[in-house]
Amino acid sequence: MASRRGRAYLGAMSNGDRRTITIARLKPKPLAAGQMLCLLAFGVLVAMQARGDTAGEVVRHILFGDVVMTALMAAAVLGFVWFRRLWRWRAAYVRHDGVTLYRGGSARWPLALVRDVVLAKNGMGIQTLRLVVDDDSEVTRELVKLAMLDGSAEAVKGGVMFAAAGMRGVPSGVTVN
Repeated sequence: MASRRGRAYLGAMSNGDRRTITIARLKPKPLAAGQMLCLLAFGVLVAMQARGDTAGEVVRHILFGDVVMTALMAAAVLGFVWFRRLWRWRAAYVRHDGVTLYRGGSARWPLALVRDVVLAKNGMGIQTLRLVVDDDSEVTRELVKLAMLDGSAEAVKGGVMFAAAGMRGVPSGVTVN
């Protein structure tokens, strides 16, 4: 009879006995700086918004005073949550288990459908590595922003293409740095 702890561990394993191989990591300094800036912005916005004689008045004014300030505080909290999520996945942001390619904890693609990894600029001019997936869609998927990538873009591209080529048989024309 398995203990409760053992069942929780087996239930948490999503990929069974397959080993996960890390392809790309994120730089820790931008993620820590982003978290600190969001906390600082939240603190400054709360201090600017907090007015009143009693604690109840202060809380009411923070939450319902100026709508724009409240929206900015919410954006600062969401920014902190986003940077915190990236921080948790920084050591293995892009990884695969031989069958599926994973990005952080939110996105996954079957390796058999991965066709290419391309370098592109988004609407704000930030360079990103984007994934070309063969799923009858004309849209590429963002894999990682180059500013946050710890390592070279060529190594990540080569690692993803090597893993995808391994799913299709013999690797063809892939260089891993």
